Amino acid sequence: MEIIIDSINDIREAARQFIAAMPSGNVFAFYGKMGAGKTTFIKALCEELGVEDEVTSPTFAIVNEYEGGAVCPTPLIYHFDFYRIKRLEEAYDIGFDDYVDSGNLCFIEWPELIEDLLPEDATRVSIEETADGRRRVSFRQTE
Repeated sequence: MEIIIDSINDIREAARQFIAAMPSGNVFAFYGKMGAGKTTFIKALCEELGVEDEVTSPTFAIVNEYEGGAVCPTPLIYHFDFYRIKRLEEAYDIGFDDYVDSGNLCFIEWPELIEDLLPEDATRVSIEETADGRRRVSFRQTE
């Protein structure tokens, strides 16, 4: 599946399209260069899923927890940012497996740093900036 975001004004519609096409599973790994829009897109996803709290990057906390709204398929959403971790053990230290095994939605930025810990059925989401400044969101679920 591929979604093109022409401008920041279209991000909520793109999030709605993504949610409508979300494959089964609870783990979504977001890949993209710095500045590609991973945090911004996850924020739009959370807002469309009814999160009322402010959605921010968990760069320093590593994980933020949000209550899902009535349209969210799970009661909680976990938003991870592994950009700052230096060792895989740091993900174990925060109880990453427990979060994933909870069944709640897990949105993960910089998953390449914990690739060995991702479940086999995680949905890989790529966000790329195109030459004309648009964003291309594509995803696939591994089986």
